[in-house]
Amino acid sequence: MLKAGIIGGAGYTAGELIRLLINHPAVKIDFVFSTSNAGNKIYEVHQDLLGQTEQSFSDKINSDVDVVFLCLGHGNSTSFLQNNSFSEDTKIIDLSNDFRLNNDAIFEGKEFVYGLPEINKDAVEKANNIANPGCFATAIQLAILPLAKSGLLKNDIHTNATTGATGAGVSPGATTHFSWRDNNFSVYKAFTHQHLGEIRESLKSLQNNFDKELIFIPNRGNFSRGIFASIYTDFEGSIEEAFELYEKFYEDAIFTHISKTPIHLKQVVNTNNCFIHLQKHGNKLLITSVIDNLLKGASGQAIQNMNLVFGLEENLGLNLKATYF
Repeated sequence: MLKAGIIGGAGYTAGELIRLLINHPAVKIDFVFSTSNAGNKIYEVHQDLLGQTEQSFSDKINSDVDVVFLCLGHGNSTSFLQNNSFSEDTKIIDLSNDFRLNNDAIFEGKEFVYGLPEINKDAVEKANNIANPGCFATAIQLAILPLAKSGLLKNDIHTNATTGATGAGVSPGATTHFSWRDNNFSVYKAFTHQHLGEIRESLKSLQNNFDKELIFIPNRGNFSRGIFASIYTDFEGSIEEAFELYEKFYEDAIFTHISKTPIHLKQVVNTNNCFIHLQKHGNKLLITSVIDNLLKGASGQAIQNMNLVFGLEENLGLNLKATYF
């Protein structure tokens, strides 16, 4: 059994990791580190886990675990690794944005591989450290990478994507309170979202000459979890050619599926799946993409990467069913 540690155990992504790892047949949770909750039962914070675990949060780490997941706020993984060390055999999977960009991928002798399995599976399988992709970045990249692979991104890319309230993290804020979020909708970080950098780097890794605008308008939705992304760009081929292109690109991707009918969030919430649908309007190709921001956008993809790193079945512990009704 693999021994796993979780750093920053009280947040939404850590809660999803704990739920998945409790039921993973090849993993045992060694510790869940949280200084603010040390000594408290995990189920006192993640209350759905009552009856599933008697483990408590810890203020100590075991440096000899097989894998450690960093579920810390952006910028905090760097400082944590500066102040804490793990054995040379410990694999690190970071869920923040600290190591996703090429310029940040090497940190104190550790090289982080960008963990989007649909394009980096071979590298992930050989990696010691993984930079888990961002949630918006996952949904948007999976929607347009097939076009980049074929060199077909010849014009600006327009993206509008909406995330649920869990995308803002567990700490309450002015735009996360129920009275503000309910029956409401808003734009934030238009044109400047932090995931744009990793999206562009992935596109250029497949289509080196891509130099067009990547226009991204993120929205806050009044639902708890999920991301619905709509992307359009110029495409000269037919809709049949587009479907063939996407189906070929994802033929070996066990979690990314192309739908011939329009898609919606309930199809993927509480799963590690990404569903993609295509429409052609004149010379524009409209691509819609849906994921669960906490699973394929965070913790589920982290487990997927862990499975690949340790030579396990890619979908082990991730055969999840959507909560459709």
